Amino acid sequence: MKISKRTTELGTETAFDVLAEVNKLKREGKDIISFCIGQPDFDTPQHIKTAAIAAINEGKCGYTDSAGVFTVREAVARYLSRTRHIDVKPEHVVIANGAKAFIALSVLCTTDYGAGHEVIYPNPGYPIYESQIIVNGAVPVPLPLVEKKHFSFEISELEKRITPNTKLLILNTPHNPTGGILGEDDLREVARLAKKHDFWIFADEIYSQIIYDKEFRSIATLPGMYERTIVSDGASKSYAMTGWRMGFAANPILAPAMARWITNLEACGNHMAQYALKEALDGPHEATNKMVKSFHERRDLIVGLLNQIDGVSCISPGGAFYAFPNVTKAVKRLGLADAEALRALLLQNGVAVLADTNFGARNPEDEDHHIRLSYATSKENIVKGLARMKAIIEQKQTAAPAQTAAQTGAPTKAAQEVAVPNSS
Repeated sequence: MKISKRTTELGTETAFDVLAEVNKLKREGKDIISFCIGQPDFDTPQHIKTAAIAAINEGKCGYTDSAGVFTVREAVARYLSRTRHIDVKPEHVVIANGAKAFIALSVLCTTDYGAGHEVIYPNPGYPIYESQIIVNGAVPVPLPLVEKKHFSFEISELEKRITPNTKLLILNTPHNPTGGILGEDDLREVARLAKKHDFWIFADEIYSQIIYDKEFRSIATLPGMYERTIVSDGASKSYAMTGWRMGFAANPILAPAMARWITNLEACGNHMAQYALKEALDGPHEATNKMVKSFHERRDLIVGLLNQIDGVSCISPGGAFYAFPNVTKAVKRLGLADAEALRALLLQNGVAVLADTNFGARNPEDEDHHIRLSYATSKENIVKGLARMKAIIEQKQTAAPAQTAAQTGAPTKAAQEVAVPNSS
């Protein structure tokens, strides 16, 4: 018996593949400092846990409306109205088991399978965008992000990609993997094009509260844009609730359609976890503010240390908890093929990062190489990991052995001098 082609060709989130590799090395006794997973290293605030425990004890353990518990949707509507400066009604809100679900739901609600409908998405970008576009029968159209624009995109490049078949544009700000933020002028231009060509926007705003140097701006805030924007957010990042799987989205037109899809796919969101979400949004925010302050300090630390490594340069991300340094000179000096080869070399010597190719195919016109580091880890790990990374990259080694190291998985002689010992 055969597995479907659609399944065998389904893309994945390669960060979890790297995490499995990291965990395997740790089980073997290796000392690995990991910057590969985008997960807050903070505990869920106690008042949120208490709300979930209370919900369980009160018997809130059955099915809910597919769109979610109405009082929780009211809390989401209040939160989105306050933070996006728009009038969100609870009837516009849908709750799902994680914000990731709304990537697929947005494609399903705005395109038809096999009809040639196109979805434009950021590249590099969260890999599930592309995989869900393809598996749901739409046509993926990557939009390159530009380092000189702090990993925004050129409006002219977006305009070139819009066709009569364009049905959906995916925006992610603050952005994974770069930490980039779309400026207000760019948002206004995108809004103009969306109205002119009549396509939907999927606004992935899961990092909306993790922003450092300016106030968060949503494209849904602009006049006439909420109606054509699916605003997606969730509890995972801002409240350290990744495993609770609580995401939500709002749109006055598509909410009933998304709820119907949820009926078909999962019946409803986790009942008791919805009360944890309500408490997160309605309750005190001191823990979130403290967490964002810590991420801000870590951002400044990691960017400063990255820029002290010969062959590495890193612009300061405006939000999320990712640094996306340019490692082109380091790759060339070490004689490596690309950022993936550098990633392999770093991992063999105790530092886990992700390569740019983990976030989409490289633009053939782009000769630069990047890696992603998540600074959702302690300052101590950042200092130790970056010192180790500096020693590996600045090794005095000829090109050929370094390339061989990446290809075979064996550390070079110079790298062995800084190789991490077994913890035993």
